[in-house]
Amino acid sequence: MSSVSNPIANETDEAELMKKLGLDSETYLLVDIGANLTNKKYARDLDGVIQRAKDSGVQKIMVTGTCVQSSQDSLRLTRLYPTTLYSTAGVHPHDAKTWTDETETFIRDLAANNSEVVAIGECGLDFNRNFSPPETQLEVFEKQVQIACDLKKPLFVHEREAHEDMVKILTKYSSRLPPTVIHCFTGTIDEAKKYIELGYYIGLTGFLWKDKSDNGVRKTLEEKVIPLDRLMVETDAPFMYPNTRANKLPEKVKKTLTDRSLSFLERYCTFQRNEPCSLPVTVEMVSAFLEAKPEDVALKTSFNALKVFGLT
Repeated sequence: MSSVSNPIANETDEAELMKKLGLDSETYLLVDIGANLTNKKYARDLDGVIQRAKDSGVQKIMVTGTCVQSSQDSLRLTRLYPTTLYSTAGVHPHDAKTWTDETETFIRDLAANNSEVVAIGECGLDFNRNFSPPETQLEVFEKQVQIACDLKKPLFVHEREAHEDMVKILTKYSSRLPPTVIHCFTGTIDEAKKYIELGYYIGLTGFLWKDKSDNGVRKTLEEKVIPLDRLMVETDAPFMYPNTRANKLPEKVKKTLTDRSLSFLERYCTFQRNEPCSLPVTVEMVSAFLEAKPEDVALKTSFNALKVFGLT
């Protein structure tokens, strides 16, 4: 799979787009490629959650499907918030044990017959918790890879402590594989290098705040392992709250966080319920580790998402 060229033409195009969207120079243009908005924690104020996201600069949100019910519910939300919300359809490895022939038919039909479903997933392998037996996870993941290949829809992939098996299955379909995003990446430098080598995209979250390892996500950014044209950002809300006050987060990174971004995080988000409006903080953390301008990271990751998932 070939890499994607820089989708941003020039600064004039960027300025015109910001003006068209009604965004000021202090607001980033953002796409959250993974938020679990069907979670019951948003049942009472979803309108407010989405409005706060837009106010913070998050113009598009992909609502993650993790089972039959949440995939159906995610699609339903896209009808309530057209052109803002999009959805995925898939079965998470934790739920792989629930897979049946009927599940496969449902996921395939939902994705094939609804343009708002822009990816197959969240699917993959999780050998960290093994809520479903590993052999079942492998079988169910491969079935969903086949669906993505058949429908030519991107793959939205979850991987925890299963890198080699993940690569083995994905490379088996390399000649047919659609664009593939490693969602919520928390792996090592070598794993990131392999995913990039194979042409995949990597999604990063607020997990950055607590990663102090010598071989993890922070080092992956500092060593420029992930090119900007392969990077996307996400909140994984209501999870992955970016704790900017933690001692684990370097002072040099904290100093780059803007008052505007922090105001959304501190007013509306908690460990118990993260929101898409926290995405600007994650972008600023990513930018600090990359030693890049946050507005560049915001725009380039957003254009990657728009291109890969075909968002309008």
